[in-house]
Amino acid sequence: MALTETRGRSALSRTAPPRTRIRPRPGRWLLVAVLSALAVVMVFPLYWMVVSALTPGGQSQSGSFYLFPADPSFDNYAQVFSTQPVWRWLGNSALITSLGTALSVVVSLMAGYALAKFRFRGRGLLYAAFLVTIMIPIQVTIVPSFLVVAKMGLVDSPWAVILPTVFDVVGIFIARQFMLGVPDALMEAARLDGAGEFQTFFRVVLPSCGPLVGVLVILGFMTRWNDFLWPLVVLQGNENLTVPVALSTLTNNPAFSSPWGAVMAIATVTVLPLLVVFLAFQRQFVQGIASTGIK
Repeated sequence: MALTETRGRSALSRTAPPRTRIRPRPGRWLLVAVLSALAVVMVFPLYWMVVSALTPGGQSQSGSFYLFPADPSFDNYAQVFSTQPVWRWLGNSALITSLGTALSVVVSLMAGYALAKFRFRGRGLLYAAFLVTIMIPIQVTIVPSFLVVAKMGLVDSPWAVILPTVFDVVGIFIARQFMLGVPDALMEAARLDGAGEFQTFFRVVLPSCGPLVGVLVILGFMTRWNDFLWPLVVLQGNENLTVPVALSTLTNNPAFSSPWGAVMAIATVTVLPLLVVFLAFQRQFVQGIASTGIK
């Protein structure tokens, strides 16, 4: 019996086709090389920023190109944090960005839900009017917006930056596209069980909008954290500035012989919140973009 099993295994081993090792295609190696080169190109400005921040006076003082300073130091950080209200600038940016993003996400979710699931007269015209405002540049509306903010007495306050950006047309558009994919049967079942509109939204629709919330948070946070023009117009006091506006004031500051080291030192600090938010919501961001159908 053992001899028969041995002969059977040897026969199967002779008839079984040999395993072929799959070799990577040349096109795949080319794709990896191209993507690696693009990654280096995208990351190099961040690396250059860190190197300039660790160079006394910045790279502009050396007059030569190098990838790492011979004598790295944190003098730029110590000088700018001791002479400028950097922590106040960071606090202003964090307050304006966090509160503005939270309010904008709430408004975008509820407006997108209404435009996607409610049937009312003029809905298409209203949605078209929303989309038209995307094509209007901010330079056209900046003077009327400033006059409105000035009449309300909000100039040089965080609310002057927060309130005009609560209504985010791009966020409403993305929310509406996502809400169209939510089954109407879920809402009808909730209404049959006696749930009101707010209960249906918060208990049935909102729990399925995790990817959408990730998209809105990342886009809203990055837009408000990097916003420059509108805070430059409505914020006047030095201690009330946001980080992007404050960086522009350092280039002409007589306290620094070469301001680029100080600018790069603050820039390296301001990049960290963006990285933290993106890493926290990157999975929801990818899922949300795929769900809305935006390519």
